[in-house]
Amino acid sequence: MDTSAPTPESPFRGRQARSGRHSAPTLEDVARAAGVSLATASRVLNGSERKVAESFRERVEQAAAELGYTANVSAQATARGTSPVIALLVADIADPYFGLIASGVARGADEHGLVVTIAITERDPAREKRIVRALRGQRPQGLILAASRTHEPMEQEIRQELAEFARFGGQVVSLGAGAQGERSVEIDNVAGAEALGRRMAELGYRSAVVLAAAAGVDTSDARLDGFRRGFGAGGGVVERIYRGGFRRESGTDAMTEALADGIDRGTLVFAISDVVAIGAMTAIRDAGREIGVDIAVCGFDDVPSSLDVTPPLTTVHVPLTDVGYQAFRATIDADWNQGPLPLDVIVRESTPVRRGAAR
Repeated sequence: MDTSAPTPESPFRGRQARSGRHSAPTLEDVARAAGVSLATASRVLNGSERKVAESFRERVEQAAAELGYTANVSAQATARGTSPVIALLVADIADPYFGLIASGVARGADEHGLVVTIAITERDPAREKRIVRALRGQRPQGLILAASRTHEPMEQEIRQELAEFARFGGQVVSLGAGAQGERSVEIDNVAGAEALGRRMAELGYRSAVVLAAAAGVDTSDARLDGFRRGFGAGGGVVERIYRGGFRRESGTDAMTEALADGIDRGTLVFAISDVVAIGAMTAIRDAGREIGVDIAVCGFDDVPSSLDVTPPLTTVHVPLTDVGYQAFRATIDADWNQGPLPLDVIVRESTPVRRGAAR
C-alpha cells in the first residue's frame, strides 16, 4: 500500500523525495491545495500589506496548517521590508544580567508573534560590527544592543553599520545612551550607585575598594562615578580601584590582587555588578577572611543569585526584565516613550551595620 498517496480529507500531504523521505511543503503546494493563485497564497502567508478576501485567507491558512507549511522568513522580509524577527545583541549569555533582559525581550516578542534571535558580542567591537553587518541581510524588524558601550575608535564604524540597518527599515534600540536618532532605554546607573554609596556611609563604612571594568566602559564608569559621589558625601573615601571586567572570574582575580595589597578589617568592597561581587566573595573566603564581619561586599543589579550566596549580597535592584520588555516595545511602538525604571538599594547581610553608625 502506498502511504504517500493523498487522502480525500487532505488533497496534499507533502511531496516525497526519491529517498523515501518527505520534503517540506512549499508555497506552491499551499496555493494548489487551497485552490488559489501563488500570489494570493504569498500575500496571506508572507505578510504582504495588500488585502486578501477573508474567504481566500481562511482557505490558505487552513491548507497551510494541514500541510505543515512554515513561512519562509526571507520571503516575508521581501514582502514586508523586514522579517518578523527581533535581534538581541548581548555581551555574555551566561551572565544572568543579560538573561533577565533577554527574558523581557522574549515576553514582548511572544505577545506580538515575533521571534527573538540572540548574538553574543563578548564586548568585542570588531565582532559586534561583523554581527550587525550580517544581521542587515536578514532584515530583522528590530535590533537591540544590550552590551555596554565604549569609547573605542571602532564604535564609529559600528554606528555606520547601524545607520545602514535603520535606513532599510529596521529599528535600533540601545541600552544606555544611544547615538542621535537611536532609541535607548536608559538605566540611571549614576543615581543608583550614588544611593548605594550614601547608604553604605550611613551604615558606618568609611573606606572602600572598587572592582570596576576597564576605563571607558560606560556602565562601569557611571557606577564608579555615582558610588564615589554618594560614598564621599557621607564621609567615605574610595581608597583603591582595581580594573577587570564583568565576569565572575574578573571579580575573583581583582579581589585576590586587592587582598595581596592589603585590606583592613572593616573595609567595604563595591563591585560594579553582582556577578563580579560574587567572584570577589570567593576570593575573600579562599583567603580565610570573613565576609560581612571582616570585609563587607556590595554589588549592583540584584540578579537572583545575589540572594542565594552566603551571606546574601547587598545590591541595587534593577528591574532587568522590565528593561528588556521596554527595549522590545521601543522596536515596535511608533510613539514609544520610556517608562519609569526605579532602582532600589537592597541592604543584606554582606554589609552589616558598623558599630556606632546611625541605623
